[in-house]
Amino acid sequence: MAEKKSSGASKAGASKKAGGSKGGAANSAFMAPLTPDAALAAVVGKEPLPRTEVTKRVWDYIREHKLQDPNDKRTIKADAKLKAVFDGKDSVSMFELTKLVNSHLKKG
Repeated sequence: MAEKKSSGASKAGASKKAGGSKGGAANSAFMAPLTPDAALAAVVGKEPLPRTEVTKRVWDYIREHKLQDPNDKRTIKADAKLKAVFDGKDSVSMFELTKLVNSHLKKG
């Protein structure tokens, strides 16, 4: 019986710690405003935005202009504005997208 109480107590303590870390520093880092460079500003606007909002606006732009490959939804085709963000590539995978967008953001 003593084992059950101690294991139950450690699980409760672990869940409290995990929950506390989610809402702390990690959340504020995602919400820190970042300034897009000129190439990315043409897509998302020039005002400083949290990284989450930048990602949302890039995806809104991609959907609005129908830039996802209809046969392979993981592939994003570049138009004139996105080609500058994609470092001159005609298309990128959605997995490359975050890396490329992040390179066009700076703190402050």
